[in-house]
Amino acid sequence: MRGPTEQEIRTRAYELWKDAGEPPGKMDQLWYQAEKELLARRATNGEAPCDINGRNGPSTYPERLRGVH
Repeated sequence: MRGPTEQEIRTRAYELWKDAGEPPGKMDQLWYQAEKELLARRATNGEAPCDINGRNGPSTYPERLRGVH
């Protein structure tokens, strides 16, 4: 099954960042937390766990988003 899209992860990471009080320097951590949550949610729904690229394991934080937090 497909993993979460970059946009799905981005949206969830933003929600987590807002909920945490918009802490500076935490987007990398929140990005991976969002991805983990989305993967867990899909596994709970019976989908095989995989990352955004269809592999098992975490994806890399998009280069174009580095330093944008």
